[in-house]
Amino acid sequence: MCRNIHTLHNFEPAATSEEVNAAALQYVRKIAGTTKPSKANQDAFDHAVHEIAHITQHLLDDLVATTPPKNREEEAAKARARAIRSGRYAAASV
Repeated sequence: MCRNIHTLHNFEPAATSEEVNAAALQYVRKIAGTTKPSKANQDAFDHAVHEIAHITQHLLDDLVATTPPKNREEEAAKARARAIRSGRYAAASV
């Protein structure tokens, strides 16, 4: 589950609220041990996602970068290349 949580700090453009919420959702899913809570736990689950997204955004706003921002597309291309080299994924044929 947590493989979907990506670094959100020091990118240009900055992380969107959707990215922050997606990371919070993945975190809560991992901690709760479920991807879909029961109806009895739905409110607690949703509240946790909201609170974690909120504090995550505060963290990202307060962090100071000492290096230039990274380019999202370049970092994604590097990650794809690493995955292909590791054998996890096959290279896409063109």
